[in-house]
Amino acid sequence: MTEKEKMQKGMWYDANYDKELLAERLEADDLCHEFNQTRPKDVAKREALLAKLLPNKAKDVSILAPFYVDYGKNCIIGESCFINHGAYLMDCATIKIGKNCFIGPNCGMYTASHPIIAEERNEGFEKATPITIEDNVWLGGDVTILPGVTIGEGSIIGAKSLVCKDIPPNVVAVGNPCKPIRTIGENDRINLKK
Repeated sequence: MTEKEKMQKGMWYDANYDKELLAERLEADDLCHEFNQTRPKDVAKREALLAKLLPNKAKDVSILAPFYVDYGKNCIIGESCFINHGAYLMDCATIKIGKNCFIGPNCGMYTASHPIIAEERNEGFEKATPITIEDNVWLGGDVTILPGVTIGEGSIIGAKSLVCKDIPPNVVAVGNPCKPIRTIGENDRINLKK
């Protein structure tokens, strides 16, 4: 089994020294760099770069630079999503973002974890676990999401939160560690009628 196959199966794999994985990360890094250096007015070029970097992205996704991924191809991003400046998607395992999601500035989604024993960690091993962000989720600025987390549909994660456990649908959740503080309901509707 190759190191890439081990990575895809959620097994411990050589993340630091495998030539195939290093080449894929360098390719993604080059595309991120080029995207981040391309003028915002050059919409066609930016979209072409994102299409190469994120082949599993819906067409009507807005991503602001700077933007970073490890591989790009392991990101699935649904339609009508907005990803603000400074996002980093460490997609060693799949990161699935549903439709109509708002991702605040400087959000980090980290699928990788490392061995507890230092000598094993120093050998370059890691293990990757998928992250799922369901439809209509809003992540505030500087939110950090750890490996294996699912955030339920319609939920809001407050700024600076560290999400290390699953969050249920339709709640406001905040903190370090992030916890639901209340359910979202009809009383939260804005009243535009005057």
